[in-house]
Amino acid sequence: MHSVNRPGRHAIPRSRRLAIDVLHYHRKVDTCAHDRWFDLSRLAEIRSRLPSRISWSILFLKAFGIVAARRPVLRQTYQPWPWPHIYTHEFNVAMLAIHRVHQDEPWVFHGRFERPEERPLPLLQIDLNRYTNDPPDRIFRRQWQMSGLPTLVRRVLWWWTLNVALGDRTRRVGTFFFTTLAAKGVEIQDPPAYFTSNLTYGPLDERNRCRVTMSYDHRLMDGSTVADCLIELEETLNGLIADELQQITTADGKSPDSTAAHS
Repeated sequence: MHSVNRPGRHAIPRSRRLAIDVLHYHRKVDTCAHDRWFDLSRLAEIRSRLPSRISWSILFLKAFGIVAARRPVLRQTYQPWPWPHIYTHEFNVAMLAIHRVHQDEPWVFHGRFERPEERPLPLLQIDLNRYTNDPPDRIFRRQWQMSGLPTLVRRVLWWWTLNVALGDRTRRVGTFFFTTLAAKGVEIQDPPAYFTSNLTYGPLDERNRCRVTMSYDHRLMDGSTVADCLIELEETLNGLIADELQQITTADGKSPDSTAAHS
């Protein structure tokens, strides 16, 4: 990383290669983005009473998993090869952007959560803790290995996963993507969506309201559907997710520690 800061030409750092791949395929998707202000005051109040807090990212991730389980369009991808068609994936796999520093370089890895809507919030939090604390070259072994491959080899593997091995596509790149910089007080205006959809939220204000943005593939759905999804997501956060948190506050056991990077 330090050599890149010196004047002159430099090779692309290994830490940036997968991000460049993501943007390469993002440009091939016709995306739009819509946002909605969420009132999360009830959820925030219950969360504040937890023995150990659960990350906001985990709350959003499970809530969107619940919505996506009800709406097959959120598990669909537009496939241009070998002919244009729509592929509906069997189940949800959420991919969460995880910011790590590895070998003195900033990285963005993708943490995988299969069927998040079916798993208790404390167990999802345990997974997030592993993604944020375990050695990146071990917990993100496949991504770490792929980042070391030449660009041509990586692009062939990406193309095969996204267009041919559709069953592996779910396992490797998920059905929806989630990213946020809310903990740093920043909103992401246009999150890339090379999946069916990409969700992000901004920092909560003094009334526990925040802006939630969903980008989506316009070839698969329209703005009205996305608006309905955002409404349903807010209802789910203040309904099923808040109820689960309420049960945790009255349980004998404690929920796992929250991760500061996603608090």
